[in-house]
Amino acid sequence: MTKALIVIDVQESFRARPSWKAVGNPDIAKPVQALIDTARAAGDLVIWILHSEPGTGGVFDPSSGHVRPFAELSPADGEPILTKTSRNSFTTTNLQQLLTTAGIHELTLCGIQTEQCVETTARVGADFGYTITFVTDATTTFPIAHRSAPTDLTVDELLADPRTLPVADIISRTEYALAGRFATVTTVSELTGS
Repeated sequence: MTKALIVIDVQESFRARPSWKAVGNPDIAKPVQALIDTARAAGDLVIWILHSEPGTGGVFDPSSGHVRPFAELSPADGEPILTKTSRNSFTTTNLQQLLTTAGIHELTLCGIQTEQCVETTARVGADFGYTITFVTDATTTFPIAHRSAPTDLTVDELLADPRTLPVADIISRTEYALAGRFATVTTVSELTGS
């Protein structure tokens, strides 16, 4: 086994936020499950990453009960579940140790949010020498407010602001930033052959 699928932050915390109604792909669990099925069939390691913000009282606080994989996605026995408190999956976890011990050299990445935790994990992983595959349509994210917009915008105000960066543009930017530099950018159908 030299490959691992890293499922990043596909967790109920996101669904508990009002911004979920603006998510790019509310059915993100389907392409993620396709990757999980493919990885398991190939005998690749599947690693689950969850984002946690202890003591904040928000939806990423473990005490909220939302820091768990989507209900329709189930880690199999023996699949590691790591909890991080940083945007990349390496810094605050033992992911690199786990990968080294297992002899993993190739990582396939999917999850939430495209340009934050998934992209940052791709960049850090590439710097650590892993071969990275970034499966764009098995990631999703949210529109981003302009830097000068008020920080307390409602979702409707965010979407109405013409300066808001739409999801499609965010994903496209991530593809341009990663491809040929930090990762091979691909799609679920290209990877799974379905």
